[in-house]
Amino acid sequence: MTLDNLKKGQSATVTAINASKELKNRFSSFGLVKGANVYTEEYSLAKKTMEIRINKTRIAIRASEAEKVEIA
Repeated sequence: MTLDNLKKGQSATVTAINASKELKNRFSSFGLVKGANVYTEEYSLAKKTMEIRINKTRIAIRASEAEKVEIA
């Protein structure tokens, strides 16, 4: 399952990130790494972006980027 499949209010653990090195580095700077617990806060109206929380950090990512993050 991937991160873009989570509904608002659900949480999961990151199991893998299947993205380019640049995107992995960007995610890593936010704390979005393998083993991190993520919590879905909000979706945009068109569901093109989502707001997630990792520990106390909230970030917004595109749905196309969230498709590259595998969760359990």
